[in-house]
Amino acid sequence: MDLATLLQILDSATRLMAPLLLACLAGLWSERAGVFDIGLEGKMLIAAFAAAAVAAVTGSVWAGLAAGIGASLALACVHALAAITFRGNQLISGVAINFLASGLTVLLGQSWFGLGGRTPSLEGAARFAPVTLPGAEALRGVPVIGPLYAEVLSGHTPLVYLALALVPATGWVLYRTRFGLRLRAVGENPASVDTAGVSVVRLRWAAVLIAGVLCGVAGAYLATGLSAGFVKEMTAGRGYIALAALIFANWRPWRALGATFLFGLMEAVANRFPSLELGPITVPSMVMTALPYILTVIILAGFIGRATPPRAGGEPYVKER
Repeated sequence: MDLATLLQILDSATRLMAPLLLACLAGLWSERAGVFDIGLEGKMLIAAFAAAAVAAVTGSVWAGLAAGIGASLALACVHALAAITFRGNQLISGVAINFLASGLTVLLGQSWFGLGGRTPSLEGAARFAPVTLPGAEALRGVPVIGPLYAEVLSGHTPLVYLALALVPATGWVLYRTRFGLRLRAVGENPASVDTAGVSVVRLRWAAVLIAGVLCGVAGAYLATGLSAGFVKEMTAGRGYIALAALIFANWRPWRALGATFLFGLMEAVANRFPSLELGPITVPSMVMTALPYILTVIILAGFIGRATPPRAGGEPYVKER
């Protein structure tokens, strides 16, 4: 493999990592507060549809982004209402959200645009344009560092850089602020937080809404940055892959960055090499396409027993009287 091919794969991996990273951070916020969120897939899907539909109608990608966040927040409110306010089963609520988003996006897409559930193709201002980082062309000729900066780091849409910036921001808020300390405490021992006079319900609602915003950005990026419109089931299991990456990362932001980049790299390799020849062995295209999902199963099988989730995760809190 030559350097140019390697740089192309790394560049593609960075682009493909962004929605996974945003969804993984969304799950991290929610589950750190003790609310399991299987509905990441559904919130990303409804956000992708809303973003593409509004961007196609208005011609503004920023209006599409706002619509995607709004649609994801609506489903996040449904999840919070069912799982926190009414103390329902968090896993069932998340699965219901996934089914709702899957059917609703196709139904609305066909009703509004008549394209079999798709939205019109996005062009111009209806899509996020790539951003060239300062000094990219000047550093291109510098060995190793120059090509990595100019070819891998530079040239992505603003939402990719937002996803990367949210990693240290999430770490700082969770581990360096009073809000983060309380939120993590709610996921470990909500009774002690309640005893201190802090509302468990309010903190958990805040965490689920933050997760909704992040899923909204992830879905909007899929439809208006990575692709040029919405197609049926375009999330393709990314929400579940993000959950696997979250377990692999042991619910920590910086590890989430590495885990999601690994998944993005697997997808980039599969896209670059539809079939791979390893000496006398030829890996068929079906296996290459399934690489990210195979990695998901391996991680879940190998790490789910070793990872340590928040102790109060998945348990509705009932205030003692």
